[in-house]
Amino acid sequence: PIYVPGGVVSGRWASRGGGALQIPKTMRSSVVADPGHVFVVADAGQLEPRILAAMSGDRRMMAAAGDDDLYALVGAEAFGGDRAKAKVAILGVLYGATAGEAKALLILLRKRFPVAVEYVEQAAKAGERGEVVKSLLGRACPPPSPDFYSHGDAHARGRFTRNFVVQATASEWALCLLADLRRRLAEDPDGELVFFQHDEVVVHTRNPESGAAHVLAAAASATRLLFGDTVVRFPMDVAARETYGKDTS
Repeated sequence: PIYVPGGVVSGRWASRGGGALQIPKTMRSSVVADPGHVFVVADAGQLEPRILAAMSGDRRMMAAAGDDDLYALVGAEAFGGDRAKAKVAILGVLYGATAGEAKALLILLRKRFPVAVEYVEQAAKAGERGEVVKSLLGRACPPPSPDFYSHGDAHARGRFTRNFVVQATASEWALCLLADLRRRLAEDPDGELVFFQHDEVVVHTRNPESGAAHVLAAAASATRLLFGDTVVRFPMDVAARETYGKDTS
């Protein structure tokens, strides 16, 4: 497979051939660290809803995003402690799911977190009108095609722009993390960055403690750069392993 940096309109990476964005677990365990080294594998947890909380400034959602498990806190706040319903509702807001169970859950979510829900709904309405929306740092979504205003699907474009403002900002956060991590590793003779995809990084290192510290520091730096002194946390799931796969240590 060939990776295409920034190949998606949101700024996310893309790939051509080989299913590179969904590497099978059985293949991951065949990626083995050199003798005396380990992989520090790290990825951001619940990144998109945390981005929404920080972008929208919804105080209740920001408070929930100050915990390691945002879905659990939102579930306790709006869905009687049901984490699964909270996850369905939040993903429905992000991706424009408005039918079936998601529609009923969205009503409850809007009551408890009106500012966050309104933020993406305004982006959706702008898309339905054929307008261009932007990420936090100013990445603009592609304009609609010339025939959009005569027979385009307004609802489909609204779902796209609703998701774009969050996904593009999530991409910016991940790229800021990547840039800061590369700077830190350039001064560390024990470690090197060997993989990056979406919000996941893999460091090949002789010193797993310093490798993990670099990743966590880079995540904190990216958060400060985009959102300043925010209560929203962007926790990283960090593990040191001899293989890239999770089934072997």
